[in-house]
Amino acid sequence: MNKSTMTIALAAALLSVSAVQASEFSGGLIGAKVGSNRSNVTGFDTKRATTYGAEAGYNWDVNSLLLGVDGFFDHNNAADHNPAPYRYGSREYGLDFKLGLPAGNWLPYAKLGYARINANGAASAFGGNGAHMGLGVEYKFAPHWSLAGEYTTFSDKNAGLKLTNNNLTLGINYYFDTPYVAPAVVKEEAKAVPAPAPQPVVVTPEPVHRKAVFAADSSADSLFDFGKADVKPSGKAAIDKFTTDLKGADFESIKVTGHTDRIGSHAYNMKLSTRRAEAVKAYMVESAGIPAGKIEATGVDGSYPVTKPGECKGNKKTKKLIACLAPDRRVEIEVAATRTSK
Repeated sequence: MNKSTMTIALAAALLSVSAVQASEFSGGLIGAKVGSNRSNVTGFDTKRATTYGAEAGYNWDVNSLLLGVDGFFDHNNAADHNPAPYRYGSREYGLDFKLGLPAGNWLPYAKLGYARINANGAASAFGGNGAHMGLGVEYKFAPHWSLAGEYTTFSDKNAGLKLTNNNLTLGINYYFDTPYVAPAVVKEEAKAVPAPAPQPVVVTPEPVHRKAVFAADSSADSLFDFGKADVKPSGKAAIDKFTTDLKGADFESIKVTGHTDRIGSHAYNMKLSTRRAEAVKAYMVESAGIPAGKIEATGVDGSYPVTKPGECKGNKKTKKLIACLAPDRRVEIEVAATRTSK
């Protein structure tokens, strides 16, 4: 049987809403840091010393914010304080809650938590618990790696004395989430084959040929509303016209593929593109009586854009970028069929 392939690009708004859009900083992480410690005890002056430490935590996206929890350990080297001799250092460890505002590869954030401090040297009898606070900014320079500049402060009273630590550090963090990499397309080299022997002329069924393109987001016959996966009435009318043209065709399979643009996380775009492909499949089964087993529905997020590299600049979700990337947000229907009746 001779076969022909036809593709219908049915445009759809596949952007995620802000409530579920993932940032660059979600997931688990570990990190190390080094910097400067300024410490004093009541009655003695403030001195600087080297500080270093480690942390581990997990971040979640909530609306346009990022919430996280971090466990940390800081070692503050000893320094001589006046009136001499009074040499001491300290160790801090505890748990912080983090509130951040992701902006592309940048994350400004604040921390508030609870810490335990143990002094050493001349202040070895000092130990206590108290509030731990901080401000910082983080920059993602690679899929798994980021740099973070951070200021933290802690103070506590014990036996009439107050110990204060202020740390200014630079750290490097490793994120465990593996970035999505689109599969490579392997092209098979054409192989020379001998010319086939002449065959008798056979009358074959008429191939089906049709292609339609629908505008994204604003067209009267677009499939979905922005950020939704329910087929609109105007979109149903477009699908009805398509399936009507298929009547009388003998086809082996129909492939429905959902695409997104590059804005948003891979995980969310995969789910939304798959849901929309499944919605189109369900409607074709319901309205046209096409057997569900003949239709394959898959989502491929934004792995195969139709916009050219550099055509749509930026990563922040703006009206301009959304409009520019509209051609990438689409659903394709691929049919292998021949017409056996009219």
